[in-house]
Amino acid sequence: MTDLLNAVERTALLTAALRAAETRREDRLYEDPYAATLVGDAGPGLLAEIRAATFPPDRPRTLPSTPDYNAIRTRFFDDFLFGAAGHPGMTQIVLAPAGMDSRAYRLRWPGHIRYFEVDRPAVLEFKADRLRDVTPRVAHHPVAVDLTADDWEQRLVDAGYDPSLPSTWLLEGLLYYIPEADTHRMLQRVAAVSAPGSRIAADLVNAAALTLPHMRGLLDVFARWGCPWVFGSDEPEALFDQYGFDVEATQPGEPGADFGRWPDPVPTRDGTDVRRVFFVHGRRR
Repeated sequence: MTDLLNAVERTALLTAALRAAETRREDRLYEDPYAATLVGDAGPGLLAEIRAATFPPDRPRTLPSTPDYNAIRTRFFDDFLFGAAGHPGMTQIVLAPAGMDSRAYRLRWPGHIRYFEVDRPAVLEFKADRLRDVTPRVAHHPVAVDLTADDWEQRLVDAGYDPSLPSTWLLEGLLYYIPEADTHRMLQRVAAVSAPGSRIAADLVNAAALTLPHMRGLLDVFARWGCPWVFGSDEPEALFDQYGFDVEATQPGEPGADFGRWPDPVPTRDGTDVRRVFFVHGRRR
């Protein structure tokens, strides 16, 4: 079924492969028992290609450590989602896109949560097939629709989502793959169906990460896969503020986003010509 997935969706298999590898570590930051099933036979090849780019045998590493980054990102957003879900007034969680994420299956959610996974039909069919013998640990609502479709909001509502109630949104592994105009449109559309008090989180790179010569090894891998990085922002707080979200932007390695695993110095926000990754998280005004 992997031939039904497009280039960007195949990066979801990379995430699953990285999560499967993290789960095998004794010092793992989380446990994802379903990641290996989701990635299947594609895992070793994906990991080998990323490792060859990230840890070249003939020179020092200049790229961020993808395994450590992915582990920190997953744990950071696990904690964000679970923290939001702990509030009785927060009853709706939306993953857009859902990709190969298995949080609906691997985390123990409070009973008041309704959990929506939005993604293309091919992705959700692929995941449902791989996890056909596993029961979600939450009231699970797949929404099979492309996020570029004109009616995905209505499809979400039809699945049981209530725009008048607070919700928590996770846009993980999305924004750097879509053009700037599409990023603005996505945030605008999410804001339009998010009640005041709703929460949002996303990962984002800065503009320099798209062009710095020492990033080429990783950028070339994704370009070769047909899913180049095309958008970054140096001011993520201002980007989200335009659409009514008050957010913080935390870099891996900073307090709350380290977990003892980030191996590199954390660049100050006033530095130039350095690559950055942001974990954006905050609330709808």
